Amino acid sequence: MKIYKTTKAFIIENEGQYYSSKHTNWDSFINRDNLFQELQKEIQSLTASPELKKVASEDNLAPIQNQEVWASGVTYLRSKRARMEESKDSGGGDFYDRVYDADRPELFFKATAGRVVGNGENIRIRRDSKWNVPEPELTLFINTSGQISGYTVGNDVSSRDIEGENPLYLPQAKSYDKSAALGPCIYVSDKPIDPESEIKLEIFRNGENVFSQNIQVNQMKRTQADLVKYLYTECTFDNGCFLMTGTGIIPEDEFSLQVNDKVEISIENIGTLSNTVETK
Repeated sequence: MKIYKTTKAFIIENEGQYYSSKHTNWDSFINRDNLFQELQKEIQSLTASPELKKVASEDNLAPIQNQEVWASGVTYLRSKRARMEESKDSGGGDFYDRVYDADRPELFFKATAGRVVGNGENIRIRRDSKWNVPEPELTLFINTSGQISGYTVGNDVSSRDIEGENPLYLPQAKSYDKSAALGPCIYVSDKPIDPESEIKLEIFRNGENVFSQNIQVNQMKRTQADLVKYLYTECTFDNGCFLMTGTGIIPEDEFSLQVNDKVEISIENIGTLSNTVETK
């Protein structure tokens, strides 16, 4: 089951049928305990409309209203190695090696809803950075009660040179306008997402594919439940929260995003998040 936030309605997709929810507040719509069961009950009183398929496909917005977006770092081996390499000259390389094996994960605040873009919108790279990459991430939607209610595709756009210069610059490397993308929907299921689900990143420049790589979710070292446990230990989220779970795909050091690059991130069962790069 998938749910879409659009300019016209909140759309529920179930077994190839599309329904317009009667809810008008996205926060209350998604932030319910046992969301899958609630949606199943809701569509019993709704009439499917084939026209909504096009709306869901072409008019979807970032599936967020008043939620915060947080992120997890160094949850894949590839990420650990990349972070260590980019930080070795600043003496920060050991930090990433140690956090990869530590009990406590790296968690950081990524974005407010106002800094998040949706499918088809532009992401941004910093003007004061020369080394920028997308980070494709399975992203959890967690409700107020701490239940993992759904999954979406996330892009944690990052400035690697700024982070590598000094680990204390992480907030500047990660958090700025249009540095986070979510979409195209929230995938809601009565069971956890298949751990063999594949995350795929493709980058196109002038119509040519200049990077393509994939990885399975099961390559993540930490469990989703463990990440949620630490995030919710001393934080409350009145409207729920989105949590990016880290990336296992990082382009080689010679690669950096350029203006007008098109970034496509696909995750099985969820869909494809597509964004074009701009600068401010």
